[in-house]
Amino acid sequence: MSSIKTHNTIIIGGGIAGLTAALHLAERGLKPLLLEADPDSLGGRLAGGETLEIDGYEFRLEHGMHGIWSQYRNFQAMLARHNLRPVFVPAEKENWIYRKHGKTTQAEIGSTIRRSFLPAPFHYLALFLSPRFWWMLDFRDWLLLPLTWMGLVMAIGVDPHAESQPLDGSTVKDLTKKWSPAVRSLFIGLARNGLSTVPSEMPLSGFLAFLRFYTLLRRDAWFFSYLPEDGGTSITEPLGERIRLLGGTTQLNARVTSIARDGEKWLVRWKSDIGEESANAEHIILATDAKNAKKLIEENLNPTKLFFPKSLENAVIRLWFDAKPKTTKEAGIFTGEFILHNYFWLDRLNNPYRRWARERGGSAIETHIYGPDEILNQPDAVILAQAIQEVQSVWKELKGHRIHAHIQRNPATHTLPEIIEKGKTLGIKTPWKNFYCAGDWVQDPAPAFFIERACLTGIKAANEVLESQEMDRVPLLPYLPPEPLVAWIEHLMQRGRGNIRRKKREKVK
Repeated sequence: MSSIKTHNTIIIGGGIAGLTAALHLAERGLKPLLLEADPDSLGGRLAGGETLEIDGYEFRLEHGMHGIWSQYRNFQAMLARHNLRPVFVPAEKENWIYRKHGKTTQAEIGSTIRRSFLPAPFHYLALFLSPRFWWMLDFRDWLLLPLTWMGLVMAIGVDPHAESQPLDGSTVKDLTKKWSPAVRSLFIGLARNGLSTVPSEMPLSGFLAFLRFYTLLRRDAWFFSYLPEDGGTSITEPLGERIRLLGGTTQLNARVTSIARDGEKWLVRWKSDIGEESANAEHIILATDAKNAKKLIEENLNPTKLFFPKSLENAVIRLWFDAKPKTTKEAGIFTGEFILHNYFWLDRLNNPYRRWARERGGSAIETHIYGPDEILNQPDAVILAQAIQEVQSVWKELKGHRIHAHIQRNPATHTLPEIIEKGKTLGIKTPWKNFYCAGDWVQDPAPAFFIERACLTGIKAANEVLESQEMDRVPLLPYLPPEPLVAWIEHLMQRGRGNIRRKKREKVK
C-alpha cells in the first residue's frame, strides 16, 4: 500500500485568491498544491469560457467584462512584479441611460465624475453642469436632493469594513426610498452594477463600503481599465504557469469531497480524472467562492453557526450587428424601465471584436442582467427577445441589422458584499489550526472589493503560512487615503459619533 503524499500547503480553489496564495508560497520555495474543480481552466470568475464562431471569426466568451480599478493596488503590483501585467484598455466614458414612462434619456457620467474639478465628496456636483443631466431630472429630483446628500454623508462618516458595522441589516432600498426618482435610479444603478443584485437585497453596509472604495473618497478611485484581448485568461493562465515554474502544482478537475484533521496534519480527499485521490497537508487555504466554502466547512468541520455571504448568478447577453450605432460611449448603465443593467461595446474594447468590426463593418455589444429572479428564471428565448428589443430601442439605427445573439448564464459564484459583526463569519485565520480562508467573501478590515479583495486575502493567507515557517511576510500596499476635504469631514463625523457613544455609556453608568 502506497503512503499518502504530504504537502506543506494545499490550496482549494484556483480563482484569483487561490492563485495569489499559491504564487506567494511558490516563490518562497514551499511548493503548494492547488486544486481547482473546473475541468478546463484556472481563474474562477476570470477563467475563459467557450469559443463561439460567427461569420468565420472566433470569439472567446469570458465570464463577462471586468474592470481593473485604480485602487486594485496589490493586484496590479503582483502582476507588475512578475512581469505579468497585460496592456489594459483604459476606460474613457460611461453613459447613464434612463427610461421612465417609455421616455429614454441619457447623459455621460463616468469621466464627468472622475475628472471633476471639485474635490471629493463634492465631485458628483459636476454632473449638474451637464445640460443632458439636467434634462433627466424633474422638480422632485431638485427638491429632494438634500436627502441624497444625507445618504452620501452617511457613507463618509461610517466605515463598515474598519468598524465591522452591519448597520442593523438595512438595505439600499431602505436608504433610497425617499430619494427623488431619477437620482435614486442612478445610485441604485451604480450599486446594482457593483453589487450585482436588486435594491431590496443590497445590504446597506456593503453599498456604503462600495461607495467609499470606488468613488466617494477620491475622484481618481473612479479611474479603471478593461482587461485586454483574452480577458481574464490573459492574467490567470500566466499566473498558473508562473506557479508551476516556481515548483508549485496546479490540478484541474479536482473537486474536493472531504477535509479532516489527521493527527497533526490535514487529510484532503478529492475526485479527479483518475478517480479518488488524497493527500496530507500541514496547512490548508480554502479559496473557493462563498457557496462552496460554506458547503465544505459545514459538511466537514462541524462549525458553530457561521454567516456566509450570498452567492449570486447573472446572465450575460452578447449581440452582433452588421451595422454600427451612430454615436455612443463605449460603456454605460441602464436604469428605470429596462431589464438590462449595463452595456459594453466590445468592438471598441476587445481586439478580436475590433478586427471583426473593422473588416465586416459591424458592431457587438455585451449586456448584463443581475436579477431579479423573476427575470433570470425566464427561458433564454424570452430574455434574449427583450434584451434585443431594449438595445434596438436605444440605438434605433440597429433595427434589422442583428446577425447573432447569445445568452450565457453564469452560476451563483458572485459574492454579494455584506459586512457582519466580528466572530459571526470567517476571516483569514479560522478556529481550526493551520486552516486559513481567502477570497472576496472573507472578513477583513481592508476596504478592498472583488478582484483586489481576493488578491489581498490570498496574500494574507500565504503570510500566515510563511510566518508559521519563520519566513518573512510579504509586504502589502496600503490604499490611497481620502482627499483632504472629505478626510476632514470624515474625521469630524467619526469624532461626533464617538462623543455620542461615550455619552450613552456615561448615562448607563
